[in-house]
Amino acid sequence: MLHTSPLFTMNKCFALVFLLIGFTVQAQNPALLPQPVQYVAQAGKFIITPQTLVVYEGIAAKEAAEMLAQRLKRPTGYALKAVPQKLSIYPTSTIYLTTNRLTNSAIGQEGYTIQIKPSQIWIVANSAAGLFYGSQTLCQLLPPAVENRAKTNARWEIACAELSDYPRFGWRGLMLDVSRHFFSVAFVKRYIDQMAKYKFNVFHWHLTDDQGWRIEIKSLPKLTQVGAYRVPRVGDWWSYDPPQTGERASSGGFYTQDEIREVVRYAQQRHVVVVPEIDVPGHSLAAIAAYPELSCVGKAVAVNGGWRFYNVEDNTLNPANEQTYVFLDKVLTEVAALFPSPYIHIGGDECSKKFWRECADVQDFMKKQNLANENQLQSYFIKRVEKILTAKGKKLLGWDEILDGGLAQNATVMSWRGFKGGIEAAKQGRPVIMTPSQHCYLDLYQGDPALEPNTYSRCRLSDSYAFEPVPSGVDEKLILGGQGNLWTESVSHPRHAEYMTWPRGLALAEVLWSPKTAKNWPNFAQRVEIQFARFEAAGVKYAPSMFDPYVLLKKDANDNPQFELKTEVENLNMYYSFDGSNPDAFYPQYFQPLTVPKNATELRVVSYRNGLPIGRQTNWNVADLLKRNR
Repeated sequence: MLHTSPLFTMNKCFALVFLLIGFTVQAQNPALLPQPVQYVAQAGKFIITPQTLVVYEGIAAKEAAEMLAQRLKRPTGYALKAVPQKLSIYPTSTIYLTTNRLTNSAIGQEGYTIQIKPSQIWIVANSAAGLFYGSQTLCQLLPPAVENRAKTNARWEIACAELSDYPRFGWRGLMLDVSRHFFSVAFVKRYIDQMAKYKFNVFHWHLTDDQGWRIEIKSLPKLTQVGAYRVPRVGDWWSYDPPQTGERASSGGFYTQDEIREVVRYAQQRHVVVVPEIDVPGHSLAAIAAYPELSCVGKAVAVNGGWRFYNVEDNTLNPANEQTYVFLDKVLTEVAALFPSPYIHIGGDECSKKFWRECADVQDFMKKQNLANENQLQSYFIKRVEKILTAKGKKLLGWDEILDGGLAQNATVMSWRGFKGGIEAAKQGRPVIMTPSQHCYLDLYQGDPALEPNTYSRCRLSDSYAFEPVPSGVDEKLILGGQGNLWTESVSHPRHAEYMTWPRGLALAEVLWSPKTAKNWPNFAQRVEIQFARFEAAGVKYAPSMFDPYVLLKKDANDNPQFELKTEVENLNMYYSFDGSNPDAFYPQYFQPLTVPKNATELRVVSYRNGLPIGRQTNWNVADLLKRNR
């Protein structure tokens, strides 16, 4: 039935407004994340009641409406229903989802507009994806209790407003490494749920590595029979002991092909593309443990959970052995059939060349192929893999090391060693996904090491928020977007995985979705804090590190050491002690760099706001602090 939505006539007006004023910073509503292109507050409130209807028009709107009704049904306890549009006059308290009759070019395929009136809400988009993202925004406008998975008491009201929104980049990804530690299907779905709420649209699934092969390949059963399990270890991953004689390989797991299909379907319903990674030619110890003949050495090895094997055991596929490509063809045939994604990620990173240099067969092969060095040999390998993928209708995606020795013809580069590889690929006219470790590696410290799980290097929330995917002088059209990566060598528990992802994932979500000119760290930090309440309601673990004190080692005019205290969030008060007691607001307040009292062994600091503690108390050994070089 034809009808006229108020937004059908407003869309062109919105587009004109954008051209004139760009976007409106949403001081009126600081909660939304990522922040929309435009938010204009209006008078009044829409209240969800037991009589509220979720009405949809068209097949594209049906699934989004049903998911929205189900999401609202749990916390409200109301028997909300998604129903097809049949009336020309709508009752009060109706949420309406529909696609545009004529494409609204201003918002693109993932954008949406929302109009919230006291009696009706209209979510309008060009596609099902836009309606889904509009629904996520609508839920953020409700109280945090909307994230509860059971009925809760709350006043289910939404302030009236008009919004229009669309993403800056098409690739907005998060990567989960399930090779270093295996995570259940249930957790993978939960991870995708959280991604989708913040408008990520790519789930990069790191399925194979040295520490485990996680995907069933029916034609090569030993990949999971042998390669999916290793002996259990705890402690620092870089110093794990190698497997000992007689130890049982009991730690690990893998996904059956039916479970893979289940995850892919689940992600598709949330407009998330699952991109699988099969990491070759390096990082292949788990595959070699199953099929030793794939390596240059050809020696039977065990799957190893640590890093001490690197350049000790051969973890690289033999590029001179034709059976290597037969093996990869079998693997990629089954992988391509499981994943609708146009891309398959083939890794290509951190490939040790040691065993290639020591292998006579490989060296003879290089001479026959006129390859000057091992980088060119790896390029030869990558180009062979690209031909395999092209025959299966897939595009090759790899880490920036695939540039070494010459880039494959149609490859897309994922730049992790800073921006250099992405810039080089873009200069060659190739598409790029930016994921520099200093901004996008979610396995790094996000606060002071004294409070954080043990890892290496650092990437604070503010570092992630400072990420700009398009370097100066690079054609923005070649930058597909960006991605956060959660490597899990030191992350063994699902709750730890959530802690490492959030809130840095929020920073990346905003960088990749919102207008570049909208970036504002103090405002973002305020909105993150509001999101913490939503995480708590949903039972998602997050890191409060932005409130925690951290220390920088300084020197005074006489070259004596001093401790400078900082927090990422502005306008916090810090109180400290050197006497081993726990400070509070009655202790000395920090104002300037501290000179260490003679014989002091410990510094303890806590942060406050408005007279109440907000950060976690941090305790440092003074001798350890003095060893720091920054």
